[in-house]
Amino acid sequence: MAAGWLRHLAGDAVEVRSAGSAPAEAVNPAAVEAMREVGIDITDQTPKLLEYATAESSDVIVTMGCGDACPVFPGKRYEDWKLADPAGKGVEAVRPIRDEIRHRVERLLTELPVTA
Repeated sequence: MAAGWLRHLAGDAVEVRSAGSAPAEAVNPAAVEAMREVGIDITDQTPKLLEYATAESSDVIVTMGCGDACPVFPGKRYEDWKLADPAGKGVEAVRPIRDEIRHRVERLLTELPVTA
């Protein structure tokens, strides 16, 4: 959902990469539905494993509870967003998570040297 919001709000101003330390086999259907409700289609996304090179070449790394599984590189900006896990939850429970992610993405964009 964070990658979907970032692509939606920043357009081409930010290169978005999305990966996880323990990715699921498919995007959570409730997350897909929650994002569809706000006009963002994430059905073409596939969960990917966070690779060392991806993290190393990124300027900002946003984590959501990956702990020691995420690589750490000196000089990178890290944000650890503690959010409820939407896994196994219905769309009603995912909506507030979606909205909180939007808020955090909007705040992050104000702190980046980009024009969205």
